Amino acid sequence: MKARIVPLKFAEMNEREEAEYAEQLAQLEEMYREEAEFLAPVTLGEALPQEVDAAVFPKMIYAAFRHDEEMKAIERPMVVLTSQYGTIEMWDWEIVTYLRDLGCRVLAPYSVEMAKVILRALGVQAKLLQGAKFLLFQDTPGEGKQAYIFKKFYWWEQQSIRSMEETFGCRLIYRSWKELNEQAGRIPLEEAEKVCREWKICSREVKEEDLQRSARIYLAVKQVIDELGGVEGVGANCLNESAFSDTTPCLAWNMLFERDRIIWACEADTLSLLSTFIIYNTLQKPVMMTNLYPFLMGMAALAHERIKSFPEIEEPDKHALGVHCGYFGMMPREFCTEWTLRPRVLEIVNEHACAVDCRMKEGPVTLAKIYPGFRKLSLIRAELEGYVQYPGSDCLNGALIRYQDGYRVMEELCSHHSLIIEGECIPQLRQVAKIFGWEVVEM
Repeated sequence: MKARIVPLKFAEMNEREEAEYAEQLAQLEEMYREEAEFLAPVTLGEALPQEVDAAVFPKMIYAAFRHDEEMKAIERPMVVLTSQYGTIEMWDWEIVTYLRDLGCRVLAPYSVEMAKVILRALGVQAKLLQGAKFLLFQDTPGEGKQAYIFKKFYWWEQQSIRSMEETFGCRLIYRSWKELNEQAGRIPLEEAEKVCREWKICSREVKEEDLQRSARIYLAVKQVIDELGGVEGVGANCLNESAFSDTTPCLAWNMLFERDRIIWACEADTLSLLSTFIIYNTLQKPVMMTNLYPFLMGMAALAHERIKSFPEIEEPDKHALGVHCGYFGMMPREFCTEWTLRPRVLEIVNEHACAVDCRMKEGPVTLAKIYPGFRKLSLIRAELEGYVQYPGSDCLNGALIRYQDGYRVMEELCSHHSLIIEGECIPQLRQVAKIFGWEVVEM
């Protein structure tokens, strides 16, 4: 997903400035070789190559104030990387401000990490525009179990599907969840046994035959992925249409990410899938999705998890539980401090189904998700304070999450599904939002 970057230069440069430009460009090409492909330099005013994701200024001079029309004609984002440290020089802040006032999209990273995030985001955007494929398995979404809940979800509406494809250029490819499970059932047992031996999964109280059911789902999904080619993400309507399956795809999603870096989405939530794809590939930090249950919701939240009360803590209005499918949620093993496959918790799925019981590192986290409509990005600065257990409930191990303003969260939260990213990532995600043209809603 490397971004294609065209370096820009000024015709007014003297011999010394030309030498400095060449030296800086060579350094940038070395520093950011993993994130970007640098094309041949172009003098400002000349036509840019057609297949280019952004322009970069390795050096700024006074002439930047004298080419308003040429600057405004550049439709691509401009990245200013003018210091010897691969960031913006502070002497260029006035030029950046001037160009932004002209209406130019100028990105001015002040750290190498931020520059890498910007370049990766440009590459991810380009990958989407090239028709990145997302594979979803479902049949009649909303018509299965707990229909009174599932019929309310935007991601199953045709409007959502059309809007996502038109906005980002990606392709949503749908296949039958029922037929996939039928195909999985025809896979020879010895193939499933072989896959299980290779995985070396940490599991507790999961029967061998139930592991094999998960392996068969993995093999069946992999067959479809191999047929389509170029699949970047996958999901299934695994809860609402659980009647079609004798297992869950949690373990399959974990292995597809470990082996092929294919992004996953629980419940075929395409907004979570898109959010995870963009955020993971730009930040390269641990990320997962869970249900948020704000304490301010009271029993309207607790009843769904069969919990009688929230933990007694200080400032409960600033807290939420993170729970999905009986535990914290589905997350790949490499992102976790603890990871165990266990028998299912929810009665909505088959008795042979499995669920992932995992923990992310405690400490600062960022909650994020693209809003329905694909024009805004939700960002919440938070703290993962620890984990709580409710034996006999649908929350055997959930996360205790604290944020700054619970009342603002209740006003602005865009979905019960929220991504949780390890660490404080809001400054970086603001830059990602600029590239995708999103309004940022911070809480």
